[in-house]
Amino acid sequence: MERDGGGGSLFFRGLQNRSHEKMKLRTRKSTLYLSQQKRTGRGGDLLGENIYLVLFTIALRICNCFLVQTSFVPDEYWQSLEVAHHMVFNYGYLTWEWTERLRGYTYPLIFASIYKILHLLGKDSVQLLIWIPRLAQALLSAIADLRLYSLMKQLENQQVARWVFFCQLCSWFTWYCCTRTLTNTMETVLTIIALFYYPLEGSKFMNSVKYSSLVALAFIIRPTAVIPWIPLLFRHFWQEQRKLDLILHQFLPVGFVTLSFSLIIDRIFFGQNVGSFYGSHPWHWYFSQGFPAVLGTHLPFFIHGCLLAPKRYRIFLVTVLWTLLVYSMLSHKEFRFIYPVLPFCMVFCGYSLNNLKLWKKPALSFLFLSNMFFALYTGLVHQRGTLDVMTNIRELCYNNTDISSASVLMMMPCHSTPYYSHVHHPLPMRFLQCPPDLTGKGDYLVEADIFYLNPLKWLYREFQNDSTLPTHLIIFSTLEEEINPFLISNKYERTAVFFHTHFPERRTGSHIYVYERKLKGKLNQT
Repeated sequence: MERDGGGGSLFFRGLQNRSHEKMKLRTRKSTLYLSQQKRTGRGGDLLGENIYLVLFTIALRICNCFLVQTSFVPDEYWQSLEVAHHMVFNYGYLTWEWTERLRGYTYPLIFASIYKILHLLGKDSVQLLIWIPRLAQALLSAIADLRLYSLMKQLENQQVARWVFFCQLCSWFTWYCCTRTLTNTMETVLTIIALFYYPLEGSKFMNSVKYSSLVALAFIIRPTAVIPWIPLLFRHFWQEQRKLDLILHQFLPVGFVTLSFSLIIDRIFFGQNVGSFYGSHPWHWYFSQGFPAVLGTHLPFFIHGCLLAPKRYRIFLVTVLWTLLVYSMLSHKEFRFIYPVLPFCMVFCGYSLNNLKLWKKPALSFLFLSNMFFALYTGLVHQRGTLDVMTNIRELCYNNTDISSASVLMMMPCHSTPYYSHVHHPLPMRFLQCPPDLTGKGDYLVEADIFYLNPLKWLYREFQNDSTLPTHLIIFSTLEEEINPFLISNKYERTAVFFHTHFPERRTGSHIYVYERKLKGKLNQT
């Protein structure tokens, strides 16, 4: 018995030793696994990616933000920052879309929240009011970039994901737009993040509620955001076996909640949505000019990638073509309207680069250098005068001892410059207005058009009394010669010149001039 007991105890000791060895092996395996995780970026990650990649992307977009110092379109100020400034500080100017209750307050509310926090902290300096919203937009764009990379890593592999990521980061148009306070920029951000949760073959994070919520939010911010999603939503519905469940338990609740949220905000701030009437282009404009310009030197790689990409990515190509066709039916066309489909195009460009063998290095150099040239030129040079001149106006507010008598008239195409969001002082300012005719009159002309028919006549009629003359005039260089008699007779002198563009047009000159009225008192003092 003792032997048996001793043998049994030895047997159990052997089992314990073996189990202890196994535990050690498991521990070693776990340590090895964790070290592999760290090498692959899963350990110490952020947003599901290697923390160094995340920090690099955020740092790049912050640099991107500070290297974009030009204006693109009026909406980046007048439909976001100007509205937010008016909401928080109770002065400024609201365009006709807001007075007619055609816009929604969801997007401006983001920046109004930032302004309110700065105001409560006593940090609402004009520089922070200008840059903090743009930095916030840059951060959101960085998150979208990382989501695109993560999506492609799931659907394909890390190598393809890197090429798609490279194409996304070096796209000149993305660089030009992704830090601007445009509804199109937020629409693009939400589209990319929603695509990350969209049910694609190979995706590990598909979530119908999340992606449909993001699409609904994009729709509230900009109703045309639903256009690129129509093919994707139709595909999801067609492939879903439980179609009724998808509609009743996911799409309808999400749509109800987001629409209710939008209506509550609009009820508080008296807004709704947008219609546009400015300008028209031929139906083929997006195919012949808009899309090739937005893609830039990515275009040949996009075409090449379309021929190489697997069939499961046809839905991306269908989305791009569908969006171009739908927008082609609208008379008013702009480059920024098709910005949300640009990330879809980067998928095909990445496929092209991944499959290049012989000419890969020259292709990469060409793609990077050409895009950086356009990005830096459009971000630092082209159309910068309308922002630079606001610096002069700010100096007038904060450095002038006689600010109470100062006033500014901007004789430029309407909404050429930002307004009180870039001055942050209740300085009397006026610009040539251009609200559309909502009554249906055939011979209707906006104030800006009437001015440009005969600028000199308009000035003499508008300012018959010297006491009503503004102290400062801001004009494009193309207007100077035409109104020179008025400038001389009223003692206006040019005090500042700002470069604007190398491509002047009829109403938009190469430079912006600031004229100041030299009153007799000031002349005698000098």
